[in-house]
Amino acid sequence: MNRKLYGRLIFELSREGRQGYRLPDNKLPDALSSIPASLLRSSDPALPEVDEPTVVRHYTNMSTNNFGVDTGFYPLGSCTMKYNPKINEEMAALPAFSSLHPYQPDATVQGALELYYTLQLALAEIGGMAEFTLNPFAGAHGELTGLMVIRAYHASRGDDKRVKVIVPDSAHGTNPASAAVAGLEIVEVKSRPDGTVDVDDLRPLLDDTVAAVMMTNPNTLGIFEKNIPEIARLVHDAGALLYYDGANLNPMLGVARPGDMGFDVMHINLHKTFSTPHGGGGPGSGPVGVRKGLEQFLPAPRVVRNPDGTFSVEAPEEALGSVSATLGNFAVQARALSYILSLGREGLKQVGPLATLNANYIKESLKDAYLLPIEGLCKHEFVFDGLRDKSTGVTTLQVAKRLLDHGYHAPTIYFPLLFHESLMIEPTETESRETLDEFIDVMHAIAEEAITDPETVKSAPHDTPISGPDDTEAALHPVVKFSDL
Repeated sequence: MNRKLYGRLIFELSREGRQGYRLPDNKLPDALSSIPASLLRSSDPALPEVDEPTVVRHYTNMSTNNFGVDTGFYPLGSCTMKYNPKINEEMAALPAFSSLHPYQPDATVQGALELYYTLQLALAEIGGMAEFTLNPFAGAHGELTGLMVIRAYHASRGDDKRVKVIVPDSAHGTNPASAAVAGLEIVEVKSRPDGTVDVDDLRPLLDDTVAAVMMTNPNTLGIFEKNIPEIARLVHDAGALLYYDGANLNPMLGVARPGDMGFDVMHINLHKTFSTPHGGGGPGSGPVGVRKGLEQFLPAPRVVRNPDGTFSVEAPEEALGSVSATLGNFAVQARALSYILSLGREGLKQVGPLATLNANYIKESLKDAYLLPIEGLCKHEFVFDGLRDKSTGVTTLQVAKRLLDHGYHAPTIYFPLLFHESLMIEPTETESRETLDEFIDVMHAIAEEAITDPETVKSAPHDTPISGPDDTEAALHPVVKFSDL
């Protein structure tokens, strides 16, 4: 670690007896006497002893090591690390929203309930669905909820033998994971050389034991599934439902709607498509939408509009049940509605085409130096199979680490598993041409460096807090406590 540039751990700055605060003398009776001895500490906690300026400087310097969409270009494929407009933050922080309690009487939170209801309607229109629930906390949580809706639908018809979910081999890892958590068996369907689902491989897999087929469109390779009408027909003829993983909805805004493609159930990642904060494990939101005829299976509670124009929270008896505390992440939903209303119908229609334009611009600009396994028009993202010149011995992981030296977050690497050296890039529609050109120049520079000075690339990163770590040792024996140093 470069100590001069990045500083030291807060424990290393500690000096015995040093204080950054002073509390008034305790004039209250001894409260410890009423606490059982088994609950009291036998020694003081091992906390650092530092003064206030040291604390402020330490954590301010640490914060500058954090990479985020506010600090630089974030080309992380399949995650849509979109810029978060600051007006969204202002709306979510309004005291009228931030000071509410989730269990207040409905009459005292009519504005918040109207926000919920308006967002439900907006997402239903955007997705081509009949109704949405905002309750799930994240995309994977939305997948699980959607699959639970599908199971409830089949159970309501007495069709209990539908226990399988078909998932493409290019799917996000959450798809089979969510199906497994929902108690369903996973069956894999192969992809064609052009990256799309192989309909001929799918057809014999469809029988009366299949509950659903999960798909992403465009898929994880950024390719639009042009055979989706035939796939939808085959799935429905087999009595199964078609599930839409909304992780890649961003390029579809203003262009196509999953409901119109034949999907029955879908989730939307608000933290991807609608610019709410993303990363670090949260916050998130994965609303789930359903076609007409499946509304009754959505989880409770839900917000409804009463005949007199007021709003209330209901929990219908036939509903799936609760999948989250109250109604999900309210502040995230406030941000998403702010984004939707700020752009309006015409603004949202520009998102998909611009995301597609940016992705194809980078792809075409770099395919001379990086191997493009699937030619043709992509949507929001694309996948290279590492460097075009394989003789250098430089891997995708090493290219990604070298990007860190240039101030860029690395793209997604080694996913999807269809290619040995996958490098997935998604620029989103929010990046300017100047930003894209700078990124393209750096990627070309790394490709050239891999030929002229491969050891520099292989030993990267060089200018980060920790340079050239042993990845295997770090994974097997992580140091997470100061006392373990």
